[in-house]
Amino acid sequence: MRYIPHNEEDVLRMLDAIGVDTLESLFEEVPSSLRHDAPLNLPAARAESDLLAELARIARCNGAGGTYRAFLGAGAYDHFIPAVVDHLLSRSEFYTAYTPYQPEISQGTLQAIFEFQTLICQLTGMGVANASMYDGASSCAEAVLMACRVTRRRKVILSRALHPDYLETIRTYGRYLDMEWVDLPFGEDGAFDPDALSRLLDEECAAVVVGYPNFFGVMEDLATVSRLAHEHDARLVVAVQEPLSLGLFKSPGELGADIVVGEGQSFGLPLSYGGPYLGFFAARESDVRNLPGRLVGETVDTEGRRGFVLTLATREQHIRREKATSNICSNQGLCALAATIYLALLGRQGLPELARHNYSKACYARERIAAVDGYSLPFNAPVFNEFVVEGPRAAEGILQKLQERDILGGVALSPWFPDMSNRFLVCVTERNCREDIDAFVEALSGGEA
Repeated sequence: MRYIPHNEEDVLRMLDAIGVDTLESLFEEVPSSLRHDAPLNLPAARAESDLLAELARIARCNGAGGTYRAFLGAGAYDHFIPAVVDHLLSRSEFYTAYTPYQPEISQGTLQAIFEFQTLICQLTGMGVANASMYDGASSCAEAVLMACRVTRRRKVILSRALHPDYLETIRTYGRYLDMEWVDLPFGEDGAFDPDALSRLLDEECAAVVVGYPNFFGVMEDLATVSRLAHEHDARLVVAVQEPLSLGLFKSPGELGADIVVGEGQSFGLPLSYGGPYLGFFAARESDVRNLPGRLVGETVDTEGRRGFVLTLATREQHIRREKATSNICSNQGLCALAATIYLALLGRQGLPELARHNYSKACYARERIAAVDGYSLPFNAPVFNEFVVEGPRAAEGILQKLQERDILGGVALSPWFPDMSNRFLVCVTERNCREDIDAFVEALSGGEA
């Protein structure tokens, strides 16, 4: 889009239209101490060709995909996106119906959301799913609030192995809601400590929140945590930061989860510097009226034709504020559509096949790295495509050395876990070929890192 500035005549005409004499009068409500009166410190105007060349030079300073062999994960995953996803997503029909508020003209949007909800239910093993949350972290926070509404309790047990960003978001949501947060430690295998959970649970507990996989890539024993939580009538909230794992492992619903949330970025959405991403939210049908957001349902019209409608919308825009389950107001509809197209393309066979592909490559990388002198795998619980590595010295230094060899070797854990200064999180997806993994291991074993 071209930038077309207003000239002085344009400005005067607009001021005249709203009955204001000068531009200063328009902004007189803004205190003078807050106004910036001096000219902006901008360079002189340049020719368009020169400007584009300068922007291209700046862009080359970024490390783009393909510049590095990347083994980064920690909640955002580099998966291949078939071109057809963006092609279908770019059809103008999906842009014209912005929201599903006008069902008679938004049937395409409503159907896409309905299909998204259906796929999430199948993936998570739950009875009902809502329409597109913001991201995995805010979905997890909404799940905690929902568990508190359902149980009418305020105590929440949060796994220390849950994604740190999710934990921070949960605590931010509940900062002024008189919540009681309790940390659930993880054991030497990287999974939650069942003995500690037994001690922490009581009749005041609303929910237990764990990752699946957790922040360390570990697949938690959901059946055990579900049994312990339900002995005290607490809800089990499961946060899935890498949903591709559900193509290989049992669904949280099968293992006793009450609420399943997560991040859908793995399904057809690029990394894009961190967003926009896509949260999902699924629960048992018995708790449907406490679900945040909105539900799209399938119906027929007076002539028996198939149609889609907003079935349940307990947001503050629809019902009284004090009765609302959430103040979620926008819709990640286009991101949900991308995920829907991606999942439909892979289908019942493609998704497990891709999950096995990720799992196998991660196993290969784990075995190779564990065989390098000075490096080990501190956690031995089952993992999906992500795992923790312990090195012979500070992880930041190791990763810096790897980067000098065009390898992004992982994410250092010390910012969140100061006692893990030598540990870093490595992620392997289908995007990492065997040559990439071998080059990574060679850099570690050759002492360059």
